[in-house]
Amino acid sequence: MTKISVIISTYNAEAWLEKVLWGYSCQTFKDFEIVIADDGSGPKTKELIDSFKNARTLDINHVWQEDDGFQKSRILNKAIVACKSDYIVMSDGDCIPRADFLEVHNNYKESGYFLSGGYFMLPMDISLKINKDDILSGNCFNVTWLKEQGLKNSFKNNKLTSKGLKSKLLNTLTPTNASWNGHNASGWKKDIVAINGFDERMQYGGQDRELGERLFNLGIKSKQIRYSAVCLHLDHKRGYKTPESIAKNQSIRKHTRDSKTPWTPFGIIKD
Repeated sequence: MTKISVIISTYNAEAWLEKVLWGYSCQTFKDFEIVIADDGSGPKTKELIDSFKNARTLDINHVWQEDDGFQKSRILNKAIVACKSDYIVMSDGDCIPRADFLEVHNNYKESGYFLSGGYFMLPMDISLKINKDDILSGNCFNVTWLKEQGLKNSFKNNKLTSKGLKSKLLNTLTPTNASWNGHNASGWKKDIVAINGFDERMQYGGQDRELGERLFNLGIKSKQIRYSAVCLHLDHKRGYKTPESIAKNQSIRKHTRDSKTPWTPFGIIKD
C-alpha cells in the first residue's frame, strides 16, 4: 500500500500547478500518490496532468467535477474517498513543496494526532519568476536567492532557514494555533472519514479550520510543524471570497465548537 496520499486542490491555474508538480517530482520521500482535487478546471489542466502521467514522474489520480462555482469542500470529499493510503497530506495547487516536505510529514505522523504546517507567502513578481530549474535545484527555497529576486527581510524568513533544533524550538514557541490548514496539513484517513470529511455547505473561508475543529471534537490532538514542513505559497487573486461566504462559514464553525460534535451530516455521506 502507498504510504502517503497527497491531495492537491486546483481550479484553472495550470502555470502554478505545474510548478507545484515539479516540487513533488523531487521529493526525498518517494512512496506517495497525488490525488488532484479539481473543482471544474478546463482542458488545459487535464493536458498538464496527462503530461506528468505520461512522463511517469508522478503517480497521479485526477479527480474532477463540473464547474458549479466554488465547491472546494465537495471535490475534497471526493478526493478523500479516492485516496489509496491510510495517511493523507493536504495542500493546494499554488504551494510548492520543499524537497523534504513529505519526509517531514511522514516522520512526524502519529496515531491520535494531525499535523499543522504553514506556508511561506511570495509576492507576485517572485512567484512569476520561479522556473523549473529553480524548483529542481532548490534555489527557490534559498533565502539568499530569494533576496536577489527582491525578497525583503522578515522574521518569517526563519521558516526557510530553520532546520533541526531551531525549527523544533520555533514550532514550540510560535503563538499560531496548530489548526488544520488546507495548504499544509496531514492526518489519518480513518479520522477524517470518522468525522464525515468536509462540510459541503461551506464555501471560501475556513472550511479547513472547521474540519480540524471537528477532529478536536473527536478527540484528535494536533502537532505544530510550521517551521519544519515548508512550502512556498505563490500569489494569486481571491475573487471567490465574499462577506456572505465568510459570515456563513463563521456561523457553521461556531456551531461546531459550541455543539462539540465531530460529525457533519453535510459531508462525504449525506444524512
